Amino acid sequence: MVAIKASAVDAFLARPQRDVFAVLIYGPDAGLVAERAETLARRALEGSDDPFALVRLEGDDLASDPGRLADEARTIALFGGKRVIRVRIGGRSATAAVEALLEGPQPESLAILEAGDLKKNAPLRALCEKSARAAALPCYPDEAGARDRLIDEEMRAAGLTISPDARALLSASFGPDRLAAREDVRKLCLYAMGQERIEAEDVAAVVAETSEAGMDEAVDAAFAGRPADVASALRSMRAGGTPASVALAAGLRHALALHRLRGQVDEGRSARSVVEGAPMIHFRRKDAVERALTRWTSARLMDAVTRLAGAVAQSRRSAATGEASAERVLLAIGQEAARGAR
Repeated sequence: MVAIKASAVDAFLARPQRDVFAVLIYGPDAGLVAERAETLARRALEGSDDPFALVRLEGDDLASDPGRLADEARTIALFGGKRVIRVRIGGRSATAAVEALLEGPQPESLAILEAGDLKKNAPLRALCEKSARAAALPCYPDEAGARDRLIDEEMRAAGLTISPDARALLSASFGPDRLAAREDVRKLCLYAMGQERIEAEDVAAVVAETSEAGMDEAVDAAFAGRPADVASALRSMRAGGTPASVALAAGLRHALALHRLRGQVDEGRSARSVVEGAPMIHFRRKDAVERALTRWTSARLMDAVTRLAGAVAQSRRSAATGEASAERVLLAIGQEAARGAR
């Protein structure tokens, strides 16, 4: 079996080759590895009612007992039918165990090997790529097409549609873990239950984290063009144990709300009348919102939404770099507003 390209993995999962009885699923995206292993196992056991048809093994245990995998794979199911052996590859080499399986007669069981990121010359990967009885499926962080497919799958299952802006915002918020991304989409679908279509505001409300002390001050100062006050508010948040990344979610929601309100200004209404007619704005923030509406155009606000969404995604990927990204984006917005963004 030749190595399967990342773009062909979904096709293989939809129609696995019958003569392949060992499948290595590997890559840096642990969530995607687990999801694809689950998909393959579920397909192999489709129609089976045997509660013992799925066996889980640890790769480190196989390193001490290389013959165990082959023995398990050739054990006949208690109620007949196919069995699946899921092996989580650890730090010790399980290559000898897989080699023993591949060299023997074809079993009724399917062995699914779940591993991390393996280099091309890694013994286990090389073994599975060269064997006619095995397949090696790479799992790399989702690209735009894969993310769209994930969103579409969950939208269909929930009977919902999603606007282009909401889709872009949701995709940008994803971290590198496929399972975590899918959970975010499912959470969004539950939030939107009873609606027909998910909008950007729904995404911001669900993906965003909750408010913390100093957060509103940082956000209002940013969009009002007061970078010094942004820095001061962020310092206060840190002193209170609240990370700056918490303000990103609020900033994202605020930018989306401003964009919607700015549309009314573009239609000819004054910023003051728009703010007075918006019941969701707390009375203490009305002056700040009015100033923001006079400084920001719709196009600039949408650009801010994109930058904030990117920073949210970064903060979810890495806490260390996410904090720096949060402060940098909020301060940049404050500086842009101070220059009189138009």
